[in-house]
Amino acid sequence: MFNGNILRDAIISAANNIANNRKQVDDLNVFPVPDGDTGTNMSMSIGNAARELERLDNETVGKVASVAASALLRGARGNSGVITSLLFRGFAKGFKDADEITSENLSAAFSYGVEAAYKAVMKPTEGTILTVARVASEYATTAKIEGKDPLEVFEAAMEGANVALANTPELLPVLKKAGVVDAGGKGFVVILEGMYSVLKNGVMIEAKASANANEEPEEESRNAAGEFEGDINFPYCTEFIVNRDANCDKEPSELRAYLESIGDCVVVVDDEEIIKVHVHTDHPGNAIEKALTFGPLVKLKIENMCDQHERAKHDSQAASKKPAKNADRTETIKSVAPEKHYGFVSVSAGDGLAELFRDLGVDTIVSGGQTMNPSTDDILRAIEATPAETVFVLPNNKNIIMAAEQAIPLATRKVIVIHTRTIPQGITCALNFDPDADDNTNALAMQSAIDNVSTGQITFAARDSEFDGKAIKQGELLALENGKITFTETDLEKCMLKLAKQMIKKNSEFVTIFYGQDITEEQAEAIYNSVNEKFGDKVEITLVNGGQPVYYFIISVE
Repeated sequence: MFNGNILRDAIISAANNIANNRKQVDDLNVFPVPDGDTGTNMSMSIGNAARELERLDNETVGKVASVAASALLRGARGNSGVITSLLFRGFAKGFKDADEITSENLSAAFSYGVEAAYKAVMKPTEGTILTVARVASEYATTAKIEGKDPLEVFEAAMEGANVALANTPELLPVLKKAGVVDAGGKGFVVILEGMYSVLKNGVMIEAKASANANEEPEEESRNAAGEFEGDINFPYCTEFIVNRDANCDKEPSELRAYLESIGDCVVVVDDEEIIKVHVHTDHPGNAIEKALTFGPLVKLKIENMCDQHERAKHDSQAASKKPAKNADRTETIKSVAPEKHYGFVSVSAGDGLAELFRDLGVDTIVSGGQTMNPSTDDILRAIEATPAETVFVLPNNKNIIMAAEQAIPLATRKVIVIHTRTIPQGITCALNFDPDADDNTNALAMQSAIDNVSTGQITFAARDSEFDGKAIKQGELLALENGKITFTETDLEKCMLKLAKQMIKKNSEFVTIFYGQDITEEQAEAIYNSVNEKFGDKVEITLVNGGQPVYYFIISVE
């Protein structure tokens, strides 16, 4: 059996191993957009746990697992980091109140972790870290049933993880085409290998000098497991809270599975006393009837989004922005008492964008975005620094949504995360906020407003690649529309004109062009003039100095 000190050393060893090998994991990302990578996010997430564990000595296995899970949750960055934190949350549940690791609680730890990770992802994608962890758990369970000792159970889990990892290209064609395995799955295997070194040989893997644990995180783009799709295909937004019936032994996952079968945009968050539900559906009555089998309902709200969409008018403003100021880092802001009902936290990178969000009423800016995923703790501190009873969070990046949602149960005030995946979506949400409306009406209006805005981005290819049948050379300009690569170019002006032509539709009214930190004012003005000459008679075009990194231009079309 293994005690708490051994588990502590095993997790620290795992953190060192993924830090040492994070570039190898990063390099598995085949998506050519410059992004922060899976290995970096996983390393920074579990590295936060390692720092906390170094302070412990002679604690129980249960205590060590609990400290690790809490630190991982707060330090989670990107989808891969959040999923890693959920897997270790399972360890905390499996080892709860345990003095030592046994075959039974180790097998349970893997099972609980996989359950938590799958529950957190709206549309789980097989061939990712989820699959690797699930198969590892299945192998561990089999070994436990066969009477294996704890080390043999862990060895079985590692075998299952490696088998599943090797099979990820068969489950995700994009991996097979690129000749690589899934980056998140590989990262999980590297973590297990770090733990195994201590469990098997008592040897802690040391961090290499080149493994800089303080490097800024980057967005994990290859792992599709945690992507959120925001398309609204069902007209009735239905929200309520279930006061859980103490005599009901059904799991909230059953309710979530049913809701996903009758609608989309499903969010089910639970604790021991309540289940919070959000779903878009054609039949709200069916959702309500199913929920009633779990307990009585309170705070029930149903909105017809089609009607709401017709009535909502976008109050777009085109104005010159004030000179940029340096964005406050959330690390230096201290918690404050609520002074108003509503407040906003927004994630963005670039002084111009930060100033724009402030002009729109955002209280606290979290510095981050593409290549810089803030952690759950970064977002939590920003929430606590916002002087409001209810705080709306705008992640503005699909790989920050999960980390933001992990902050909800940790906050001392009500938090509502709007699933904004781009900067233009975040700006549109801020414009559609109504200070006189209630929480749910505002959340609905802002989430619905996202459908009115399209996002274009121009960046460069960070590596040679082939994506969706397109051969891409390193250094070429990449044009993306709503997150998907649409074409490559070598001339920036031609790229902008082609992307604008592609995005501007007959019903488009407003176009905003945000130029980044690598574009001079003269370059921006020249390209703006070209776009205005071509399309200015069709739409109103505004140029804004966003100052954002990575993207030469971000285009908002409404």
